[in-house]
Amino acid sequence: MINKNILAVLFIALIPFSECLGQDVSEIKSQNTPIQIDKLLTPDIGGIKQFVEIKTDDSSKPVLLFLSGGPGSSMMNNAASFTTILKTKFTIVQWDQRDAGKTLKLNPSPIQPSVELMEQDTYQVIEFIRKELHQEKIYLLGSSWGNVLGFYIVKNHPELLHAYFAANPVISQLASEKELLVILKEHFKDNVIASTELASVNIPLKNDEDLFYLRKWLAYKEGKENVTSTEFKNGFLKWSKSWSPVWNAVISVDLPKTLKEVDCPVYFLVGKNDIQTLTSITEKYYEQLKAPKKNLFLFEKSGHQIHKDEPEKFQNTIIGTLPAMASGK
Repeated sequence: MINKNILAVLFIALIPFSECLGQDVSEIKSQNTPIQIDKLLTPDIGGIKQFVEIKTDDSSKPVLLFLSGGPGSSMMNNAASFTTILKTKFTIVQWDQRDAGKTLKLNPSPIQPSVELMEQDTYQVIEFIRKELHQEKIYLLGSSWGNVLGFYIVKNHPELLHAYFAANPVISQLASEKELLVILKEHFKDNVIASTELASVNIPLKNDEDLFYLRKWLAYKEGKENVTSTEFKNGFLKWSKSWSPVWNAVISVDLPKTLKEVDCPVYFLVGKNDIQTLTSITEKYYEQLKAPKKNLFLFEKSGHQIHKDEPEKFQNTIIGTLPAMASGK
């Protein structure tokens, strides 16, 4: 028979391990022990499983949630290229939205995505993260289309945010698409095929081909020659089956008319050469927007993808706002 004293020693030795397994983040925080997290979760969001990735060396750091562009795109797989510096200050959270990335592979949306549905998804994801990481507020960053979702949160749930970062945001997309068409027509005036296709574009958009020709020749202007292939067009048409209704709703977004004042800090990050969500439109909106704190950062070497074009400056700019928030400037 095992000596009772030996059993007692064994039991005491096992306590630290059982506590670590059973304690939640808030309990371990109280012991000032940094909690490292590197995991993919699949909470139920909007009736389906959606992938949420959390990476941090200390879960007590403030949360920065990214809202991917698209719609239908994912920033998750390439996140390391534009979050290495950010991880020194934040707990980084990536989310693959419905019908995008890992979430699409796991379970396609059983219903047609809509702006309203995905706004509710965004709110639920934020609530899940707040509960999972025991934080009252988070930092939120929208990239391109992600700003449609992000500004919904800014408008309706500012109490959940420390601050909002708007990277190349959708502000007045109808005006932006009109100006884009003018720019592309001028740029390709000596290209017969481009001129013919662009001449057929209707704004407001009437069909999928209108948006296809705009995006095709925008991408070609940026050096992506594969956009003239049949494969590219087939891929676009496949995308449009899910996302045309959403993008048609995005075209009507006009923040200067619908969101003139916000109740949380807002920081705009815009590429000087962005003609997809026109920089001049964002600058004008920034000037009129009333916010407790705001700033606009112009990225001289960037187009529509700041986090790819200038990843180091992108990260340091975000981090650079933190002292300003803390000091109230």
